Amino acid sequence: MGFVNRVVSFFPALKSELRIAHLPYTPIQYVNKNLKETALYAFISTILFFFVLQKAKLPFLLLAPIFIILFILIFEYSLLRIKAKIRQREREINKEVTFVGRYLLVKLYSGRPLLNALIETASSRGIASKYIKEVVDDIDTGNTIEDALGNAMIYSPSDKLRRILFHINNALQLGIDVTKPLESVLEEITREEELEIKKYGKKLNTLIIFYMLAAVILPSLGVAMFIVISSFINFPLSLWGLSVFVFFMVVLQFIFITLFKSIRPMVNL
Repeated sequence: MGFVNRVVSFFPALKSELRIAHLPYTPIQYVNKNLKETALYAFISTILFFFVLQKAKLPFLLLAPIFIILFILIFEYSLLRIKAKIRQREREINKEVTFVGRYLLVKLYSGRPLLNALIETASSRGIASKYIKEVVDDIDTGNTIEDALGNAMIYSPSDKLRRILFHINNALQLGIDVTKPLESVLEEITREEELEIKKYGKKLNTLIIFYMLAAVILPSLGVAMFIVISSFINFPLSLWGLSVFVFFMVVLQFIFITLFKSIRPMVNL
C-alpha cells in the first residue's frame, strides 16, 4: 500500500474528482484497482509485442521500455475515464437544470419554505433532481441548508447548477428573498442557452455542407466514374475492393455522427 499511497499523492485532486463523478471509491481504492488492471493489460500487450519483435528480429530488451510506456499510457487513460464521467454528468445535468430551477422557483412563489421546495424538487424526475436530493440528504444528516448548498457547489459537475445553488446560498446568508436572485440567474442561464443554440445552428450548417460533400456527393460520383472508367480499361471489380470501400464509408459516417454529437450544446433542445 506504500506504493499506492505514493501514486495517490501525485493526484491531489483525485478525491474530489471521484466524488464529482459519483464513483464509489476512495483514491487509494481507485488507484489500487487501476494499477492491477493496468499491469494486466500492459503485460498482455507486451506479449503481443514479443511476437512483433521476434518477427522483426529486434532485441527483446525493448520489451522492458515497451511495458513501462504501455503501463503509463493505460494508467493515464484510466484516470481520464473519471473526467469523461464528470463530463457526462455535466451534460445530463445541464439538459435539465433550467427545468429544475424553474420548478423550484414555482414552489417558492407558491409560498413553500425553501426546505420544502427543495424536498419537492428532489422528488421529481431527472439527474438534476437527484442532485438536489443529495442536498436534501445532506440536510437530513444535520447540516444547515447553507452548509449543504456549499458542499453541493463544491462537488457539482455543472457550472450552471453551481451558479443556481450559489445565488440561493448567497440570498440565505444575506437574509433576503431567494426568489429574486434565483429568477435572475435562471434568466441569465436561459439567455446563454439561446446563444448556444444559435451557435450550434451555424456550426451544424457548416458541418452538413462538409458531410454532403465528403460522405454523399463525392463517394456517389466517385463510384459512378470508377465503374464507367473501369468498363473502358477492363479493370476488374473485386468483392474485396468493394468491401474496403464500404468499410471506409462506414468509418466516415461514424466520424460525422461523432462530430454531430460532440458539437451539440448541453441544453434540452
